[in-house]
Amino acid sequence: MSFDTDLNAIAAGTVTNGAILEFDFVPSGDTIQFRYVFGSDEYPEFFGSSFNDAFGFFLSGPGINGTFSNNAINIATLPNSTTPVTINNVGPTGANSAYYVNNVGGLAYSTAIQYDGTTVVLTAKAVVQCSQTYHIKMAICNVLDQSYDSGVFIEADSFSSEAVDIDVQTVTGDTSVVEGCTNAMFLFTRPSNQIGDTLIVNYQIGGNATYGVDYLPIQNPVIFLPGVDTVPILFAPIQDNINDGPEFVTLTATTITVCGDTIVSTGEIWIFEGPIITINETDPITYCINDSVLASAFAFGGYPPYTYNWNFANQTGDTAYLPISQNGTINYFVTATDACGFSKTDTVTVTMNQTLAVDTMGFQNSNYCANTGVVWGMAQGVTGQPFYNWTGPNPSSTYTIDASVLQNIPSGWYTFTVADNVCLVVDSIFVDTDPGPVADFTSSISSGCAPLSVNFINESSNATIFTWNFGNGNVVTVNDMNPLNQIFTDTSIITLIASDGVCNDTITGLVLIENCGCTDPSATNYNPLATASDGSCVYPTPIIEGPNVITPDGDGVNDLFELDIINAAKVELVITNRWGNIMFKGTSLNPTWDGKVNGNVVSDGVYFYKYTAFSVQGDEVVGHGFFHVVSK
Repeated sequence: MSFDTDLNAIAAGTVTNGAILEFDFVPSGDTIQFRYVFGSDEYPEFFGSSFNDAFGFFLSGPGINGTFSNNAINIATLPNSTTPVTINNVGPTGANSAYYVNNVGGLAYSTAIQYDGTTVVLTAKAVVQCSQTYHIKMAICNVLDQSYDSGVFIEADSFSSEAVDIDVQTVTGDTSVVEGCTNAMFLFTRPSNQIGDTLIVNYQIGGNATYGVDYLPIQNPVIFLPGVDTVPILFAPIQDNINDGPEFVTLTATTITVCGDTIVSTGEIWIFEGPIITINETDPITYCINDSVLASAFAFGGYPPYTYNWNFANQTGDTAYLPISQNGTINYFVTATDACGFSKTDTVTVTMNQTLAVDTMGFQNSNYCANTGVVWGMAQGVTGQPFYNWTGPNPSSTYTIDASVLQNIPSGWYTFTVADNVCLVVDSIFVDTDPGPVADFTSSISSGCAPLSVNFINESSNATIFTWNFGNGNVVTVNDMNPLNQIFTDTSIITLIASDGVCNDTITGLVLIENCGCTDPSATNYNPLATASDGSCVYPTPIIEGPNVITPDGDGVNDLFELDIINAAKVELVITNRWGNIMFKGTSLNPTWDGKVNGNVVSDGVYFYKYTAFSVQGDEVVGHGFFHVVSK
């Protein structure tokens, strides 16, 4: 169908690829209704575009005076409005987005519906005259193109008129429940034109399931209060742990229509036992040891979806990587649990049978200053032609060779990989470096006055040839480490080269010849230009003078006996009374006496002192004298 005036009026575009289903019917009541879902692959990309795929339910007959052909009306409209259901009127955004269901990637319906978007379940209904003949045309079309399909799903048994309808609602979408798993609902629905009154419906219970034994008691009669069009009745099967096979329950309601017709509505639910779950698992066999091996399990016989639990790790998918690190077999356990909580545990056996292995690895150290290292490896259990690969000592150093020996390499870690027709194994080895020459020496003295005699001690290691350049014109090459002596009159740089015949190492040192002389400003021959003392300083003779009286009365004036000292580095002082008793004895740069013995001021009188003064260079000056003590 490429043209329909009614669809053109709704779609506001060129109709293509259309389809029409039309028939006559005689209603048994004064209202008809049915439920439907509109879906399309135009969603969501072409929502709001010119590709406004549309459909309509065009009803005509007695009492109907519409704008469509045969005076029909379109009852495929949004709730409480005359807005037709089209791509552009219902979508992911806008005022009518509440009526849109996103199914991109199977988000809403999984694989049941392929359309990327649908409407929610909508109801088409109209007021009719009892026992009159009506015509309905159900039409749907593409607009502008024929690229993306659209369709309408009409709910089974939902085309009704006057009677109370009994529907079944289950978790699985069919008419079955499972003991210990799922419940269901019997949905009693009355025509919308009757919702203003209270309605009591008595129904009959049939089937081979036992009331109160196989399922919990259910409400009877059903009471519709004013404003209520649907009453749900919970149906809950009892898990009796008896395998008595499938059982069913039938509810039957009888309605006398305003036309005087008798209409029987029936709802049926089947009760099934808990399932027997079976797991088909893989038992992988591998010939190459890896960190893990992929295994899979497929459960059936229960109620999907299934969750899986592997006993060794937190993996819940139907595949898992099972660790195995050595030859032999190891068992793992996988448990599959269905949507009802029923589960089954099975064993997955992993078998490892690897023959390839690294048998031996060896190395030769590299030289200090040349890449002379060697590594080698040997494999066993090879199947077919082996292939060798060396990597190291950094990730960018890769050597691909057809032999198990790698030569002329620096020190570091090397990874050895062997691959055959079946497997690949890896091992590693460290190549060390033979220590190279280390030049080192010490000297008995590093600075002094000319002529300066210096002994040099060779403390080098890992070397057999030594070349000395003393910087004073003398260059010596020796094969031993005996000390060497040199005389220096000028500052010189000393260079030692230590060699093992291949590698060299060099060290330098300094012998400093200083400007020597007297560096003490207190000496009579002080040389301000000298940077080092040569021991030639001459110092003046000490001059010592003593007081003739002290007054130790604590007034802070002349309380102490102290000497006037010039040019002395140290003075020894002894004070006695007239009978030769020692009153004080001290040695320092300037020893002093406070006129007290044992904390008490001595008696007034004449006292004697004797001193020995030492010059900086050790000369002694001895002197003596007397003084008076006057305390008051």
